[in-house]
Amino acid sequence: MEISSQIPWSTIAAVISWYSSNIGVLLLNKYLLTNYGFAYPVFLTLCHMTACSVLSYIAVSVMDVVPFQSIQSRTQLVKICGLSVVFCFSVVCGNISLKYIPVSFNQAIGATTPFFTAVFAYLVSRKREAWITYGTLVPVVAGVIIATGGEPSFHLFGFLICVSATAARAFKSVLQGILLSSEGEKLNSMNLLMYMAPIAMVVLLPAAILMEDKVIWITIEIARNDIRVVWLLLFSSSLAFFVNLTNFLVTKHTSPLTLQVLGNAKGAVAVGVSILVFKNPVSVVGMMGYGLTVIGVILYTETKKRYRL
Repeated sequence: MEISSQIPWSTIAAVISWYSSNIGVLLLNKYLLTNYGFAYPVFLTLCHMTACSVLSYIAVSVMDVVPFQSIQSRTQLVKICGLSVVFCFSVVCGNISLKYIPVSFNQAIGATTPFFTAVFAYLVSRKREAWITYGTLVPVVAGVIIATGGEPSFHLFGFLICVSATAARAFKSVLQGILLSSEGEKLNSMNLLMYMAPIAMVVLLPAAILMEDKVIWITIEIARNDIRVVWLLLFSSSLAFFVNLTNFLVTKHTSPLTLQVLGNAKGAVAVGVSILVFKNPVSVVGMMGYGLTVIGVILYTETKKRYRL
């Protein structure tokens, strides 16, 4: 039977677009921050949030990609502001880590998101999983420990900041489930992005000015000598929005479990592509560690589905 008769082409297109934009923004950010020498991750994140603000507004309010959802109360706005700060922190830390560690190692650490999600779910809301589900987190963590020991390009600060980004990403997902849990407060991912991105901009602008001295003038000066930096920043920022848009579309066209499986495969593809593009050294031990982490994530997803308390 042909694949087109089993899976709609719209779903296939959404998955391919999600993979391409997600891996593309990772590789482009790595290129900007290291190979190109644009060492300003906070300003880069500010550019991303600016693009997400503009493009998400166009997608929701102008193009009607999804129905517009308004903020219902001041309390809901405060909750969104809190999520925005955590979201900001995770993205900035993720971009900073790319200055110091390869994309492949970044993805290996990022695969431990389920571990941090389980920890924060218990600490924040006392939500427990079956013991067998927690057991599957052992290979998730063990794999990263092995990958770390076998990583030729290991950088302690890069490792710690990437772990912080992964933890913050998990914390944001747990907080989102708690803070926006009532029917009147639930927002789909595109509407939530439309509200969070401008708040993130407000947080990031002073942070960029304080942490990356004269970054705006430096960027203008670089652009005068090499206009490519403008196009690279615009392309990277646009891809950052399309990561969110295509993630929404894939979620819409598939089940949560399929999304988890696709996400795991996407990480593996990103590792392979980054090694081919940047030719960063890898070890057999490091790849075995990453493989163990992926297996652990798959087992975690499966047991979480089967053994619910």
